[in-house]
Amino acid sequence: KNLGTSFISSMAVTVPATILPLLFAAYAAFGFTFLKFRGREFFFSVIIGLLVVPLQGALVPVLRMFISFTDKTGIEISGQYAAAWFVHSAFAMPLAIYILRNYMMTIPNSLIEAARVDGASNFTIFWRLVLPISVPALASFAIFQFLWVWNDFLVALVFLGKSPDQVVLTIQLNDLLGSRGESWE
Repeated sequence: KNLGTSFISSMAVTVPATILPLLFAAYAAFGFTFLKFRGREFFFSVIIGLLVVPLQGALVPVLRMFISFTDKTGIEISGQYAAAWFVHSAFAMPLAIYILRNYMMTIPNSLIEAARVDGASNFTIFWRLVLPISVPALASFAIFQFLWVWNDFLVALVFLGKSPDQVVLTIQLNDLLGSRGESWE
């Protein structure tokens, strides 16, 4: 088997599974920090509560959801990169929102109000003001997420399987051990 193909597959899983939660979590953190809406604290508490849901406990329900989606639409998700992207992104979102919201809370409210007085929309405030200021928090979470996805074995095995063209590096390296594991001699 080719380690180069596995490396490319690992990159094809890891890069989108790092960028997607960052993008959506940054939007959500901005909303929870700077926008006023009913139930904001309750919804944020629910998201924080999702941090305690273990990935291993949710594998079977998520896999059933993918199978149900395939039965209803005819579109096969399981066994595709999108399945791994979805699972990694979904389980990264609560932590990402928490980290980014806490960082955005340090941005002075007077800065946001000054931008609003100057006529900036929420979209402009997010992209031109808050996002550039939040680069350190985004970078720190991106590092954690990249390493978590890159080193993942379980999600890749369950949702991608051992298809030769999509096997990730962790599964490929595990297969090199053989039936005797580390005691090959």
